[in-house]
Amino acid sequence: MFETFFQDSTKRALTKYDQLVNQINAIEKEFTNLTDTQLREYTTQLKVDLCNSVKSNDQITTEAFALVREATRRVLGLRHFDVQLVGGLILNEGKIAEMKTGEGKTLVALLPTFLNALYGEGVHVVTVNDYLARRDAESVGQVHTFLGLSVGLIQEDMEFEERKKNYACDVTYVTNNELGFDYLRDNMAFTVDEIVQRPFFYCVVDEVDAILIDEARTPLIISGPSKAPTQKYLRTTKLVDTLRKDIHYSVDEKNQNATLLEEGLAFCEQALGTSDLYNVEDPWIPYILNSVKAKELFVRNTHYIANEENEIIIVDEFTGRTMVGRRWSDGLHQAVEAKEGLPIQDESQTLASITYQNLFLLYSKLSGMTGTAKTEEVEFEKIYNLQVIPVPTNRSIQRKDFPDLIYKNQYLKWQAIANECLEMYNLGRPVLVGTTTIEKSELLAALLTEYQLPYRLLNARPENIESESEIIAQAGCKNAITIATNMAGRGTDIVLGGNPKSRTLSRFQKFISYSKSLTVVDQVDLSSDELSTLSKLFKDIQFPDYIYTYAQALEYLESNSDLPVQLSEELKSNYLRLSESDQNIAVADRSTVQNLGGLHVIGTERHESRRIDNQLRGRSGRQGDPGSSRFFLSLEDKLLRIFGGDKISGLMQNMGLQESVPIQSQFLNQSLESAQKKVEAYYFDIRKKLFEYDQALNTQRNGVYIERRRILEIDSLRDWIIEYAERSLYDVVFFMGITQNGLLKTSILQKVQNLLGTPFLFQPKQLDSQEEVRFISYLQQQFQISYDLKEAEMKLIEPGLLRELERSFLLQQIDFSWKEHLQKISALRDAVGWRAYGQKDPLTEYKQEAYNFFVIMLTRIRHRVVYFVLRSRIIIDVKN
Repeated sequence: MFETFFQDSTKRALTKYDQLVNQINAIEKEFTNLTDTQLREYTTQLKVDLCNSVKSNDQITTEAFALVREATRRVLGLRHFDVQLVGGLILNEGKIAEMKTGEGKTLVALLPTFLNALYGEGVHVVTVNDYLARRDAESVGQVHTFLGLSVGLIQEDMEFEERKKNYACDVTYVTNNELGFDYLRDNMAFTVDEIVQRPFFYCVVDEVDAILIDEARTPLIISGPSKAPTQKYLRTTKLVDTLRKDIHYSVDEKNQNATLLEEGLAFCEQALGTSDLYNVEDPWIPYILNSVKAKELFVRNTHYIANEENEIIIVDEFTGRTMVGRRWSDGLHQAVEAKEGLPIQDESQTLASITYQNLFLLYSKLSGMTGTAKTEEVEFEKIYNLQVIPVPTNRSIQRKDFPDLIYKNQYLKWQAIANECLEMYNLGRPVLVGTTTIEKSELLAALLTEYQLPYRLLNARPENIESESEIIAQAGCKNAITIATNMAGRGTDIVLGGNPKSRTLSRFQKFISYSKSLTVVDQVDLSSDELSTLSKLFKDIQFPDYIYTYAQALEYLESNSDLPVQLSEELKSNYLRLSESDQNIAVADRSTVQNLGGLHVIGTERHESRRIDNQLRGRSGRQGDPGSSRFFLSLEDKLLRIFGGDKISGLMQNMGLQESVPIQSQFLNQSLESAQKKVEAYYFDIRKKLFEYDQALNTQRNGVYIERRRILEIDSLRDWIIEYAERSLYDVVFFMGITQNGLLKTSILQKVQNLLGTPFLFQPKQLDSQEEVRFISYLQQQFQISYDLKEAEMKLIEPGLLRELERSFLLQQIDFSWKEHLQKISALRDAVGWRAYGQKDPLTEYKQEAYNFFVIMLTRIRHRVVYFVLRSRIIIDVKN
């Protein structure tokens, strides 16, 4: 019943969009007749109409979309399909458009980004990696540039000035990591000039499920060095190697936890020479548990790799990509380093942090697009208030999804996969094999080598990442076998018959490398005649290091006056010849591959999330192409092992099936899907809990960051310091109580004098309520006198010096106190869960104590700032 309801509501929503699509189509011819200059002038007119509200929102939307469609046709030679217009309308409303692989989501993003960029407040297009951000900015970004908008790009290695310039553009392409870390860095800046971002306005998140769901389990953290001892990890790593599972400790694979058992506690206490592993002053238990987790739960070439610089690099379990610069928190990264015998880096202390949930909720309007979001629509709705609307495909899906085959053990499964690859290779069909880890991708590669089958391998190793897009682009070639971690190459279409443009550029790029260094001749995919011709052509040319593409090489040749002009013409004609040859080959191969059944996708293991499996399947059958998919499973796979593999094994024995015979059952498929739903629900609870706990901190974070920004923007902070001092005096006086037995406390005077740094006389005497008010007024006058004297003292040395000191002290104390506060909050979050045993709600307890910590922090900031301002002295170095 509910499913029918949602289907009907989706149809009604799409009907509404159909009306707008018809209006866009109706005015398309008007824009076709305009010149390029007139199209750009229309952009300017739309900005004016938007500011003056002379047209309805629907009218401006239809005109903007029609304008972008025509510009895209002229610049890229591509015209938006009607379903792509629907996707753009969904994004413009601040919703998620679920569009299948190959439906042109990159083109769809042009429509709402252009429309919202007309407001002049900046639009962000967020992608999952630097390559996709650069590719989109350089390719489809040409459309925005053509229409008169500025396009920016943020990359990992960019300097400050370049970042600021690119964030100031109308449309900025950026990765989720860079966006988040730039936000945190901006809120640690010491001057307004150090801030690179504008206030967040509108955002389109590409692969929205990967960023807002998969990445959202871990917060973004900027950290600094901590003085925590690292030698303890070496001792606990050696100790844990002697411990035995289920005797000394237990491991919960489902929850990724480890627990020390009674016998283990006694053994560790004796080995470490301590009577209490939980001693607050010298704790051992977190080091031991991290070492156990590193030993049992974190596997090399699955969860991480070790690079040439002896660093542990995390591998994202969802994307299969390395996460350079990211480290596990709470000492886990150090435990893995100790396990691998690598140098142990210092533990870090959190300086600033934010969850992806709260980062993206900063946008006035948020939208996203992906091929798989429907399975997580409840989370999108509850956390981000985003509705998921599936968009129909331009052409109906022709892919056949065969039932899973379940084998008794890993050996039989991998043998069956290799045989399937061999069968497809003999037919000429391209095959894409999705694996879950680097280790398993390399295992299959070794197996295919034994079968003497050619293949291309794509996983998180650095040497493979460089050619990621090119490998995936050619995965649809005849006889191609591509092994990839499930999500590798996401964002690049697999074209049946291969991508001719990608192949030509790849061959040209290899030639550029050849022209720079003759040591890569064996890697160049060119005939000896082509090599001979091109080597003569470029014999005397030394290309700069930044040149990697045909376009860059051509531009360099044409702009370099020292080189003969005919060289660029020869280069162009040679490139066109290669391009025409590759195009003809691709057209012929595409027809052949289509007749053979298209791309065949092989899954080697069910992922914990159904979305990842659907994404792997979705690599086949793009734009109405034929294709097929099948998953090969084993009872030793993690998901089956955790969720009832023993029961299925018993069922196989009871049925009398031979070991080599796989099970193919709809019932088992349903059981697997049920297991995946349980895991998805578990991880949703983790993300929901992270979000709920961060919400309390988020209110405080926003308050601190807003206060900090105001401090940077205000010229004079004199009134600010006076307000701080007045509130500090109230804090001191009323916290301690003014009187005792009707007499003014002498301790009050001592505290006030310590705060203000000024001795003054005030004899203890009886005070009534009116005199208490006068006493507070007297203290404020004393502060004013002290402050005026301090200002006069500073003016004698340098005018305006006190203003700079005020700003410096404020920012320093806010940053220092916030860092301390984050430490306390982290410890509170870890400890508050135990209060559930006392029939108390941990979240409520956390919110109450976090608020108390925050109030204390603000009080301390005020006191410290007033104290430091009034005690500041100028030290003059007089040299004889």
